[in-house]
Amino acid sequence: MPTQEEQLVTAGEEAEAILKASAFTSVVNDLVERAFQTFVNTAPEDKDKREYSYNHYRALVDVVDTLKQRVQVRDSILEQQNGDNSQEEQ
Repeated sequence: MPTQEEQLVTAGEEAEAILKASAFTSVVNDLVERAFQTFVNTAPEDKDKREYSYNHYRALVDVVDTLKQRVQVRDSILEQQNGDNSQEEQ
């Protein structure tokens, strides 16, 4: 069974693959644009629709930020492992 660090590295690699996929980027950008257009073209008194649009946008941002965070965690783990390996060689 993989260690927790190995699982985090794998999750980071998977997240990076998703972020680099042009299909993912295209879909997310399209959804963000639609949410933004809905928000700005909705009457200020239509609070429910504006809040729904804003929450939709925030959910998309949260997904992308979570993927980026997984990549950062992976990079930190690999950097630490490489630093440990360099010290052992000296």
